[in-house]
Amino acid sequence: MRIAIWPGAHQPYTEILEVAQHGAATGWDSVYIADHFMPNDDDDLKFPVLEAGSLVAALGAVVPRVRIGTLVYGNTYRHPAVLANMAATVDHISGGRFILGVGAGWQINEHREYGITLSRPGRLLDQFEEALQVMTGLLRETRTTVDGQFYQVVDAVAEPKPQQKQLPLLIGGKGEKRMLGIVAKYADMWNCWGLPELIAHKSQVLDQHCAAIGRDPKTIERTAQALVVVDGELPDHGGRPPVIGGSPAKLADTFAEYREIGLAELIIPDGALGKGAERLKAMDTIRDLAGR
Repeated sequence: MRIAIWPGAHQPYTEILEVAQHGAATGWDSVYIADHFMPNDDDDLKFPVLEAGSLVAALGAVVPRVRIGTLVYGNTYRHPAVLANMAATVDHISGGRFILGVGAGWQINEHREYGITLSRPGRLLDQFEEALQVMTGLLRETRTTVDGQFYQVVDAVAEPKPQQKQLPLLIGGKGEKRMLGIVAKYADMWNCWGLPELIAHKSQVLDQHCAAIGRDPKTIERTAQALVVVDGELPDHGGRPPVIGGSPAKLADTFAEYREIGLAELIIPDGALGKGAERLKAMDTIRDLAGR
């Protein structure tokens, strides 16, 4: 099981870079960046948020070895043809280490303040699936035509293609009826917040969607994330977001549970790891407990 660090984009770039560089130097496998523009509450000035596309390009240029990914680009924020070109460019900047993580989009205040349409869930997923047709076509085919309800591209090109023969497409989502079916159809990697029991259940549902379309479920990597407390009391917030750890022994046990359900990569936000030297020490402990 790989481990990835997820530095919050609400902190100064120097701190994000410190976390990413430490991960690269000490055996971590990946670095992910979230795609948001403001906090998800009424106090939208509480902390500033750096833009994801610029961050992954910057990290790809100066942080060696690790894979760099988005967790995840909100589809509604950028035209999928623009996003495909952005992804290919970051893949070249990073030397073929980019993971294109995408999702349907959800944060209400961002859409409201920027005048971006956030449709009802069914229509939002219709739009997302069309966007995936555009992105995968442009990233993998010579020319792409999609005559859809939301996007129309005609004999379109996107060059140069990514350095990777097939740039990994990660889809974030957990809806069992529709979203996991989209994952089965398009994704190379799947992502969801959750403890091992939930991830195991959702993964079984994904397997069923794969079987329905004749796809080998083993061709989709499973990834998940939870907040991590290395040594201390777990916060009581109703399990949203999920939290693991409390002690190194408990953390090691949970890592073993993730491995047992076949998780390919565990992604760890840095939000509960402290700051400065404390955070870097916590990262080293996590790495050792995960057996990296």
